[in-house]
Amino acid sequence: MSRRWLLSVVPALVAAILIALTTPTTALAAKSKPTAKPGDAKSKPAAPAANGLAISTQARHALVVEAETGAVLFERRADERMPPASMSKMMTAYVVFDMLKQGRAKLADELPVSERAWKLGGSKMFVQVGGRIKIGDLIRGMIVQSGNDSCLVLAEGLAGSEAAFVDLMNERAPKIGLKNSHFANVDGLPHPDHWMTARDLAILALRTIADFPEYYHYYSEKGFSFSGIEQGNRNPLLYSTSGTDGLKTGHTEEAGYSLTASVLRDKRRIVLVMSGLPSMKSRAQEGERLAEWAFREFNDYRLFAAGDKVDDADVWLGAAPKVPITVAEDVLVTLPRRSRKDMKVTISYDRPVPAPVMKGDKLGKLVVTVPEWPTVEVPLFAAANVERIGTFGRMATLAAYLIWGNKR
Repeated sequence: MSRRWLLSVVPALVAAILIALTTPTTALAAKSKPTAKPGDAKSKPAAPAANGLAISTQARHALVVEAETGAVLFERRADERMPPASMSKMMTAYVVFDMLKQGRAKLADELPVSERAWKLGGSKMFVQVGGRIKIGDLIRGMIVQSGNDSCLVLAEGLAGSEAAFVDLMNERAPKIGLKNSHFANVDGLPHPDHWMTARDLAILALRTIADFPEYYHYYSEKGFSFSGIEQGNRNPLLYSTSGTDGLKTGHTEEAGYSLTASVLRDKRRIVLVMSGLPSMKSRAQEGERLAEWAFREFNDYRLFAAGDKVDDADVWLGAAPKVPITVAEDVLVTLPRRSRKDMKVTISYDRPVPAPVMKGDKLGKLVVTVPEWPTVEVPLFAAANVERIGTFGRMATLAAYLIWGNKR
């Protein structure tokens, strides 16, 4: 062993000892590394909102959303306040469903019909003053027949008054994610303090589907007869567009013709909202056209399932040289079909990861990019524990690193 070699090694060993006995280094700058072929895996997290491929609509306000990922395929004035007309009955129904789920009421319970409910104008279930009607029938009257009178019977019977029920609606709305809605009545008749946005209507539709699967079937019923009067569901897509299972139409002179609809095909759900259309015919045509466009031009691609190993991350000063990294939820992305071939999937994390590493530690992110489409980022987590090596092991590793650049 030459004197020159010792003179070069000793300072390095001293430095290694000092570093090893202090706080562990956090290593090098972040790097991105391609993953395995994305089409071979499985997946989930929400894609961010985006304008989709070129399409126009007669609707004054519009929004088309992919239900599972939250990807916005098309939007027009989606955050502008508008009169929701009878589409706001979806919020009335949401509160009723919530009461049923909590056991505060039952479908077989009968509620009294007040003179005010009997006289209420607009679309009607044709309730009779002084009568008593089962909640199950009132729900069908509200949803299938769009009865203003049935809404009022429900409100007065379940909350004591319409005002008290409206308070429940306004209290509940922000809790389920409605950021720009305010209710002044239970039926959607014109009122200066009654408004929603297309985005809030889409959120309400999705929450209804997710929160009340046991009651959602009312929205797909095509007809209901009460007091000898048969009325059909006003949702035109129930009759024209395969997979449609809800939700609600609306119309006032101020609002124009409007629709919130849900279409489910092969486990893929699209929710669309339109308002301000000039006629029933245009509402039917535009609704069908936007739904078919969404299914034709876009698709969901599963990249990874929850718990799948995405990659192995290098570990610095660990008992093991690497730690597997994974996703906590399925990774699903919505993309234009024609852009699928241009999708790139990379992982980004600080390399190497300093030990100790605990299972569940957030280590970096999975990044999905497509030209002219929002980037999707999904957190990556450690899938195992990696202990930190002892003092002498750290000294040896650091010495090797300082002398030869050989990192563990």
